[in-house]
Amino acid sequence: MLQLYIGNKNYSSWSMRPWVLMTDAAIPFTEVKVRFDAFTPGSTFKRTMGALVPTGKVPALVIDDGVDDGVAGSSGPQVVWDTLAIAETLAERHPDRQLWPADAARRALARSLCAEMHSGFGALRNACPMNIEARLPEIGARVLAEQPAVQADLARIVAMWTGCLERFGGPWLFGERFGIADAYYAPVASRLRSYALPVPAPVADYIEHIHQRPSVAAWVADALAEHDFLDFEEPYRTSRG
Repeated sequence: MLQLYIGNKNYSSWSMRPWVLMTDAAIPFTEVKVRFDAFTPGSTFKRTMGALVPTGKVPALVIDDGVDDGVAGSSGPQVVWDTLAIAETLAERHPDRQLWPADAARRALARSLCAEMHSGFGALRNACPMNIEARLPEIGARVLAEQPAVQADLARIVAMWTGCLERFGGPWLFGERFGIADAYYAPVASRLRSYALPVPAPVADYIEHIHQRPSVAAWVADALAEHDFLDFEEPYRTSRG
């Protein structure tokens, strides 16, 4: 049995990645949503996640399939935290799903791109926090005009996606199979849409294509249904709507 702990779907980009991946690959799991109420030590969110993982953050994957984890003296469910660790664990457990490209060279490149997302693009992530429900084109235009680092992040994403789509023929980053890399960049596609950041036609087509993927569309629908406004997640608005 797998349980995936996530945060608010409208805001939690890191939660979106494994949820979309598991849903798309038809890996059964139970969703456990822990609402963002605050990130202070005494908040319900921090107390709930802190009891589960040392980081006190989402996402977290709990694996309880009755299999010994191989660590001497340990028993009970395994807990995997951090999106990239979850993705690797799922790829190991479900090799038949081919979550990474089968070709070794493509697989190495896909891992590199996911690691780059994991550790980079801080300017874009900070200036344009994920907000699926919102449409903030004026903010996107202002951020691009005022922040060269965001311009650089956007240029890198455009080059990355264009290169993969041209090299491997699409419709996904590494060919015909939707995989970890596409799930990893789905929240980026959402950001580019929310803030109307300008991209060339092939990238715009990929953004539209990824939002039409049933797993992504399901996450977006759930996010729109939350009707939750958290001011600390929305630096550019004072209310929803």
